[in-house]
Amino acid sequence: MPTKRTPATAKRADRPAPTADRSTSNTPRYWLVKSEPTCFSFDQLMHAPRQTTGWDGVRNYQARNFMRDEMRVGDGVLYYHSNAEPPAIVGFAEVASAPYPDPTQFDPAADHFDPKADEAAPIWMQVDIRGVEPLPEPLSLEKLRRVPGLEKMELLRKGSRLSVQPVTPAEWEVIRELAVRG
Repeated sequence: MPTKRTPATAKRADRPAPTADRSTSNTPRYWLVKSEPTCFSFDQLMHAPRQTTGWDGVRNYQARNFMRDEMRVGDGVLYYHSNAEPPAIVGFAEVASAPYPDPTQFDPAADHFDPKADEAAPIWMQVDIRGVEPLPEPLSLEKLRRVPGLEKMELLRKGSRLSVQPVTPAEWEVIRELAVRG
């Protein structure tokens, strides 16, 4: 999981060109992203310029593949505080950019530098995430485990540690309803 987030303040022209959107479906997609609140909290996201940050530092191939191959602008995002007391979904966000190379992989001073990374063929990708709204009350892992309809949610699977993971449309709707009811 990333240890530091940098608000996405650079102009698009200052960044490497995004990869092409490989998705052909118009079906909405949903995701859950994890961040430690001491690393980059949802509150920090909501106070970032344009309420947007680059979701850098992902160093798991499966999570990277979700971002690179499946995420697209406008997808819904559940923002989850991991390593928190209690761990919980704390806000709604959205994917705000197509995937593009994570610049921290090339920076020897960055926490997520990867000496194997090559700018001509980047290994690690990121997307921009834009905060939409905080939940009125965090939805703790303990509470989520008791909710019908979430039994198969990736977040609730034993041993699931992915920092970027898919959420089904049905799970998204259950979470939206929980957020409304409080």
